[in-house]
Amino acid sequence: MTLQDTEAIERATLAAVAPRTVEELDGWLLPFDNGTVGRAKSAVPLRHEAPPDADELVARIEARYAAQGLPAAFRIADLPCFDALHVGLQERGYQRGKPTVTQTGDLKSVLALSPDAPGDVDTAPDEGWASVFLGEGFDPVDGASRVQALSRATGTLFGSVREDGRTVAAGAMALAHGWASLHGMRTEQSAWGRGLAGRVMAGLAQAALALGYERAFLQVEAGNAAALALYRRAGFVPQWTYEYWTPIQS
Repeated sequence: MTLQDTEAIERATLAAVAPRTVEELDGWLLPFDNGTVGRAKSAVPLRHEAPPDADELVARIEARYAAQGLPAAFRIADLPCFDALHVGLQERGYQRGKPTVTQTGDLKSVLALSPDAPGDVDTAPDEGWASVFLGEGFDPVDGASRVQALSRATGTLFGSVREDGRTVAAGAMALAHGWASLHGMRTEQSAWGRGLAGRVMAGLAQAALALGYERAFLQVEAGNAAALALYRRAGFVPQWTYEYWTPIQS
């Protein structure tokens, strides 16, 4: 991965989750949003390079979030170049959590994932697509927030598998900054274990390839063993792990 690749992935990530507004400060993106999607409301560096004055940087970022009426939060790769920043955040009362792996792959491998017919792809979400996020076993508040974030993004494809007129699996693929990024993979609980997620991914990959995209990335929680296994079969490989840094609640 080059520094330019890292920057493109971070810009594409925010394009996909569409926070209500984004600022740029000293090589960092500062997204501001009131929803539940962590990526849409956490400051993130565009490059994996140590900031020259970590404490001053954090103070400036905190001030920008305060001006928006929001608590500051950070999304930082677990890399040695950020060790001083990690220490500074701990000293300022932040805690780290929710380790998440950024993985990259190629769309041809994703297309080959499923032996069955690729899922359907639309350029806008419908009620069936949204309903999968609100189904049994999913947090309805978080699901609604993710539907809203993904739906308002531009340049996004919406994949579905439908059975008897009902959507049972869904996902999205955002196209931005030279990358196709996979987001919001969900399968109805009653349909787990049937390979439907692979069909959704294959359909999205097929559509993105037709539009001239080749490279893909995604972010997956480090503890989600089932998703990690699926993405490994699709040819994705880890690039870095990041964690969210949020204020400790008193």
